[in-house]
Amino acid sequence: MDYPLTKKKAKSPNLIVIMVDDMGWEDVGFNGCKDIPTPNIDRIAKEGVQFEQGYVSFPVCGPSRAGFLTGRYQDRFGFTTNPSINPEDERCGLPVEEETMAEVLKKGDYNSAIIGKWHMGTHSKFHPLKRGFDYFFGFLSGGHHYLPELLTLKDLSEVTKKWDWYSTKIRENYDAVEVDDYLTDELTDATIRYINKQAENDQQFMVYLAYNAPHAPLEATEKYLSRFDHIENKRRKTYAAMVSAVDDGVGRVLKALEDKGIDENTLVVFLSDNGGSKKNASNNGPLRGFKTDMFEGGVRVPFAMRWKGELPEGMKYEHPISSLDIMATIVAQANIKINKERPLDGVDLVPYLKGEVDGIPHNYLFWRKWEQNCMAVRHGNYKLLANKNMESNPTELFDIENDPYETTNIKGQNKKLSKELMSEWMKWNDQLKDRVFPRLNGDNWWTKQ
Repeated sequence: MDYPLTKKKAKSPNLIVIMVDDMGWEDVGFNGCKDIPTPNIDRIAKEGVQFEQGYVSFPVCGPSRAGFLTGRYQDRFGFTTNPSINPEDERCGLPVEEETMAEVLKKGDYNSAIIGKWHMGTHSKFHPLKRGFDYFFGFLSGGHHYLPELLTLKDLSEVTKKWDWYSTKIRENYDAVEVDDYLTDELTDATIRYINKQAENDQQFMVYLAYNAPHAPLEATEKYLSRFDHIENKRRKTYAAMVSAVDDGVGRVLKALEDKGIDENTLVVFLSDNGGSKKNASNNGPLRGFKTDMFEGGVRVPFAMRWKGELPEGMKYEHPISSLDIMATIVAQANIKINKERPLDGVDLVPYLKGEVDGIPHNYLFWRKWEQNCMAVRHGNYKLLANKNMESNPTELFDIENDPYETTNIKGQNKKLSKELMSEWMKWNDQLKDRVFPRLNGDNWWTKQ
C-alpha cells in the first residue's frame, strides 16, 4: 500500500492514541486487575503517567469518540447519541463544520491514519479520508465481528437487518479487502505497517488506533483463549482473551516505535471510550455503574500517557482530566492555531504533568445525556448527577475525594453547593444543541425520521 505523504517531519511529537471499546476500569494491571495480565498497556503508565481520574465526555461510544476527535463537548454540535447506520442520510455523523484532530494536525504537516472503528457516520461525506485522515483501515459502523470467516457482506448495501453491519468486509481507504486473521491482530498489523512507512519517509504522523475490542460480540481465537484456562466463567474467559490480544498489539506497536528509533518523539495515549459494559463481562472494580451511566463506572476509564524524555515516568496524576485534553495537548506541542469560532474544551496537560504551572486542568467537567435528560458536573472534590431523568428523579451529590465509589449522597447537607453546581451546569447546557440526526433505535436502524 502506498501512503500519501504530506510535508517533511517537524519537531513536535508524533501521536498515537490507542482507544479500546467498553473496557472496564479495573481490567488493566495499573488499576489493579488480577486475572488478566496487561504488561504492555501497563508499560505506558509505568514509563509515563497514570491518570487516576481520567474521564471521557460521554458514557457511550459514539458521542465519546466525537468529543475526543474534536476536543470539544460533542453536544455543542448535537452529537448526543449513537447515530443511525444509514449511508444515505447526510445528517448522521460528525458535522463537517467541525474540525477533526486529523484536519487540525494537517495544518502542522502531520500525516494521519485511523485504524479500526470509525463510528462517525457512514454517508460518503463522513468518510475518514474526507475528514482529514490520509489512511483508513477498519470499519465505518460502531461494532464488528472479529473472526474473518464471519465477514461475509461486501459493504452496507448488502445489510438487510440490524447488526448485519458487524459482518461487512474490512475496508482499506475506500475498498473492501479480505482479511484472514483475528481482527485485533489485523488492526495491529495495519498500524505497524503505517508507522514503518511514515518513519521510513521521515514523516510526522498521528495514528488513531481504535480497537473495537473488548466490545461485544465476545469472540476470540484459541491463541488467546488458551492463556486463560484458569478463568472458569466462559464469558469472562473470552473477554480476557480479547483484552490480551489488545495488550499484545500494544506491545508490538511500542516495539515498532523502538525499532524505528522514534519512541522518544512519540506521544502515546491509552484509554477506553467509556466504562465497562454489563454485556461483555468487563470489570469496573469498585466504581459504581457501567457504560451508559453518569456514575464513575460509566465515565471514568483506564487512561495513561507516555512521552519518553518529556513527561515524568511512573507518575500517578490525581486531578481530573478528560479525553478532550488529548487534542489540546497535541495542538499545543505542534503550535497549531485553533478556529476561534470553535474553541477547544480540552486543556494542554503537559505543563501540569511537568509541574510548570500550578492549579488543576479543569475547574469544571460536564456531562449530558440529552435523550434521557440526565446530567453530571464535577467541580473540585464534588460531583452532582442525575443518572435518571432529572424531571422525575432528584439529583445526587457525592464527595469523590472521600467517597470515590459514590455510596453516600450528601446533597441534603450541601443544598447551597448543589444549587451552585446545577447553576453552572445549566449555563453550560444553554450553549449546547439538541440531537441533530436520527439515532440508532430498535430495529429501525435505517430510519430517515
